[in-house]
Amino acid sequence: MENIGVSEAKAHLPRLLERVMRGGSLTITRRGHPVARLVPVDNDERERALRASRRIIERRRRLGRASPSELIDTIHEGHRF
Repeated sequence: MENIGVSEAKAHLPRLLERVMRGGSLTITRRGHPVARLVPVDNDERERALRASRRIIERRRRLGRASPSELIDTIHEGHRF
């Protein structure tokens, strides 16, 4: 993993993002100390999150006026509607 200083990262962010989108990764440093990592997004993780949010929205629609806590309780209990 390559290290890059904050000022260089600010100056070249679009180019760095392109590298990361192609699978690269790098550590951003400030005064030689690591402060952040720039890594590609895990598409599988993103897809799982999108599916989960769709399920929550669908349950919310079916439950009608249930409060958020009732919705969460229902999800945790594993009820299927």
